[in-house]
This record gives sequence, C-alpha cells and structure tokens, in this order.
Amino acid sequence: MSFRPVIGLEIHVQLKTKSKMFCGCNNESEGVKPNTNVCPVCLGLPGALPVANKEAIKSAVMAGLALDGTVAGFSKFDRKNYFYPDLPKGYQISQYDQPIAKGGFLEFIVPLEKEKKLGSKKVYQKRAKITRIHLEEDAGKSIHPQGRDYSLIDLNRCGTPLLEIVTEPDISSPLEAKFFLQELRKIMRYLGISDADMEKGHLRCDANVSLKGEGTKILGTKTEVKNMNSFRAVEKALTYEIKRQENLLKKGKKIVHETRGWDEDKGETIPQRSKEEAHDYRYFPEPDLPPLELSQAYITEIRNNLPETPEHRRNRFKKEFKLGLEQLAVLIEDKELGDYFGRVISELREWVKDLDLKQNQEKATTEMINLTANLFVTELVGMLRDKKVAVEKSKITPENLAELVTLIYKGEISQGAGKKVLGEMLDKGGDPSHIIDEQGLKQISDEKKLGKVIGEVIKENKGPVDDFKEGKQEALGFLVGQAMQKTKGQANPQVVNKLFRRILKK
Repeated sequence: MSFRPVIGLEIHVQLKTKSKMFCGCNNESEGVKPNTNVCPVCLGLPGALPVANKEAIKSAVMAGLALDGTVAGFSKFDRKNYFYPDLPKGYQISQYDQPIAKGGFLEFIVPLEKEKKLGSKKVYQKRAKITRIHLEEDAGKSIHPQGRDYSLIDLNRCGTPLLEIVTEPDISSPLEAKFFLQELRKIMRYLGISDADMEKGHLRCDANVSLKGEGTKILGTKTEVKNMNSFRAVEKALTYEIKRQENLLKKGKKIVHETRGWDEDKGETIPQRSKEEAHDYRYFPEPDLPPLELSQAYITEIRNNLPETPEHRRNRFKKEFKLGLEQLAVLIEDKELGDYFGRVISELREWVKDLDLKQNQEKATTEMINLTANLFVTELVGMLRDKKVAVEKSKITPENLAELVTLIYKGEISQGAGKKVLGEMLDKGGDPSHIIDEQGLKQISDEKKLGKVIGEVIKENKGPVDDFKEGKQEALGFLVGQAMQKTKGQANPQVVNKLFRRILKK
C-alpha cells in the first residue's frame, strides 16, 4: 500500500517592534548582556500590569490581510498555563479561542523534485490554507553550558512579541513545506514586520506529520516535529519522519501520537514526549488586559496602505517587464534587490529616450530590461554576495547601472567588459564611461579596423579557413577567437563573425 504525506505547520514569527509585547522594554535580545532588557512585567513580579503593544497589533493585522485572512473586530488575550524555568510568570499571554485573524491562504511556487530550484521552468503552484493567526509573547531562553551540571536563564527574550500562524494540513511534501516557509519569510520581510531569519530564531516552525493511505480520506496518527532551525533542516526532518512512519506502517506497527525533535547530528527525529502526557494548559481570559476591539476604519486604513507583497510584485514584474522564471525568482527573493531593480529600470527608460534607434522604442526598452535582469541574475547578485554587501548600501547607483546597461546594449563595450566595469563600480563607485575610457575597454565595431585584423587571422590560419569553406562551422568559432585575442577582447564578436562570413564566402 502506498501512502501520501499530510503536513500542517505551526509557525512563530518574531515581530521587530521597538518594545516588547506587553511592556516598554527594548525588544532586543541578541548580543545584549543577559537579563538587562527586563522589567517587573517581563519578570512576572506581583502587581505589574501588562499593556498591549500597538505596533505588534498593527503588524498582526498586516499579516492577516496580506495572507487574505479575516481580521477580527473583537478578539481577546488568554493565559496559557504551564511551568518552565524560562517562563517566570508561570503562564504565557497568548490568544486561544478568539484570535486576531482567521482563514486566508498562501500561494507559493514549488519546483519539481528533480529540479529543486525556483528558476526552473518545471514548477507548480500550490495553495495552503491558513487556519488562524494570533499574537502571543515569547518565553526567555535557557542556556546549557557545555560540561556543566546546571543551566542559565536569560530573560531578555521574555515578552518578545510573536505572531503564530497555523496552517491547515494542506502540505503534501517536505519540499512544499520548505518553499511555503520561504514564501512566508518573503511576505514578512516585504511587510517590514520581521526579519524572519530562521537561523536566529526569528522564524520558528513545528510540523504535524501523518500519512494517509491512497484512496482513503482517513488521516493517520500524527506526530509533531520540533527543533527545525533552518529551511534545510525542515526538509531533512520531514523527509526522515515520513520515511520512518512509512516503514512502521509497512511492518504493521502503529504510529505513536507524540512530539519528536529533529537531531541534526544524528540526522533523525527522536522522541521527546507522548501527546497523552501533554500539558493541560487551562486557558482562561487574561484578566489584566481588556478585549482587543478594532474598528473597520482602522482595518481598512491598514489594508489601503499595505506594502506590495511578493506575489503582487512577481505578477507585476512578469507583466510589466516580461521577465522569465529564473529572473523573477532572484529579483523577488530580496525586497531591496527588487526595489533597486525598479529604480534602475526607471533610469533606463530615460536613457532609451535619448538613443538613436533603428527599431521602435518599446522593443528596445524590453530588450534592455531583459539585459538588465540578466546582469542582475548572472553577475551582480553573486558579486554582492561575495563582498557581503547589500545592494542598497553598494557604491553602484541606479543611474550608473542604467548607463552601463545602455553602453552594453549600444555595443560600445562587450558583455565581458561590462562585467569588469560592474566589478570596478562595486569596488570604487564611479561613472561607467570614465572607467571604460581609463581602462581602454571600449569595444571596436568599426568594420575597417576589424577588416585588417581579420585579414591577418586569415593569413595565419589557412587550415581553419579551408575547413570553414568546406562547411565545418566550428572552424569559424576558432577564427573569431583568434581575432578577439588580437584585439585583447575589444572587438565586437557579432561584427567579427559577420565580416568573416562575408570575406570567406567571396
């Protein structure tokens, strides 16, 4: 019997507000001296009263709307009671039966298993429904010094605002789970409400995994998988857990309803606790916080000012710029890179107006936009990554990059020289025209000058010349290469190719 995986995700997103969820403490726990960003509210001291963070509420509304959910006009906070050393109050303020948002969905693109990259044309679109979105506070952090018989507690993170997003069990593979999370991360970053960095704990994910027999609607016993702190870990952990459950079922054994943790070193999930032993959290309404009432006018105002989402930008770039899947995948991944690309295109349109065109302006603009996108995808992104610099902080201005693309398009420099100029601009900044003049990179397209070079190549390479005349087309590539070598790469290869064909066919 074959089985189909059924996966639902529970995601915690750390919101990047200035202050914590229910107090005025600095919402910064990384690189800070332990237990310094705390107050009586964080520490759960008697008499300390919480006050809900206005910005965190706005962030939750933004997320709910961006995911096409229904934002509740009335919701409330609840106490989730459990004991843990890094939870000083003995309870967590969360939302239980009346969350801030319900419903919605997230559509995301998934490459086929063999491809595993979004630039491939072999992709499919998937939709996963959202069950609920609610606000809560984070707990502190337990630190376990190696070789010691004690643990330390840092409460700087205690009270950090979290957004919990729960999906329906609509995900059918580890790869889908990975790309769902990557798309969700993009949305959080586009909205500006979270850095959503998994490695830093800004985006945490637990997964409920079960197997369903083909041809049946009955779900199998599920396990919850925790401790997945990277997209790679999510894919590996779920792949392992699905295989583990499948092997048990094929042997006629039962799946235990339990929580399992991903062990990166062992490459397997290990039991943590049985669900039968799970906490009774004894939820009840938080008596120190009033219900959360949001007017329709408030929700509408946020909706009207919602930033562009990755999906909207993907559709806009595809329609407006005629970009391919690989180009879109790179430009949509990083919001700042996409913003910068848009500014370059605005500058490029001004350059197009000044060109002496033999074709219509619209066609030239489309070709130059495609050239720009290719320059981003094949060169600029890699250079920025190598230098560990964000595009908006680089020395290349949109105006100068648009000029460089125009010079390449006009044939004044080759693509190879353009790459060299781009690297120089990234290192030192500056106008591409000046760099080209200083380094003698201008492309030679003059047929008279190139004719002399081609004549020399023909004289020096009788064998390849005869081969070409006999119909061996690969010989032409060799001859063009010789001409490029003689001009130190400055000859326009298209013009050289055309001249060779013209001369040798006489």
